[in-house]
Amino acid sequence: MQIRRARRGDAREIESLYRALVPGDDNIHVDARRIEALESDPTNVVLVAQTEEGVCGTAFLTICLDAMYGFNPYGVVENIVIDGSMQGKGIGRALIAAVEAEARAAQCTKLMLLSAVQRTDAHRFFARLGFDGERKRGFVKYLNSTPVLRLPA
Repeated sequence: MQIRRARRGDAREIESLYRALVPGDDNIHVDARRIEALESDPTNVVLVAQTEEGVCGTAFLTICLDAMYGFNPYGVVENIVIDGSMQGKGIGRALIAAVEAEARAAQCTKLMLLSAVQRTDAHRFFARLGFDGERKRGFVKYLNSTPVLRLPA
């Protein structure tokens, strides 16, 4: 197994993983051109786990500028998904280790992630890897499906 940055040719397999992560979401579309643009992006990293059979896992890291700790950024990890038939084989652990290595290299002060409330197995997995799900609470507002919030005049 190899962990590497995603390439243009991985788009179809990444999309398949995303569809498994969020079944029924018709908005999911991974464009090969976007993956190609991300290949060399210094602040957004799409990683994939590849075996002889193909891409079987992915994670997306964004390095975010921060003002709280001088020039040290923080990282946000999204879309962590391993093909169901490959779970339990160390692929998720390897992906998270690679994400953490990227974040440490960028001098991030922390890594944050969100996980759907029903994914309790994933929550236990993240906790085993050192993520604390007890001290903070995450919130999400999907802008592609809610009304626009207007500023007061």
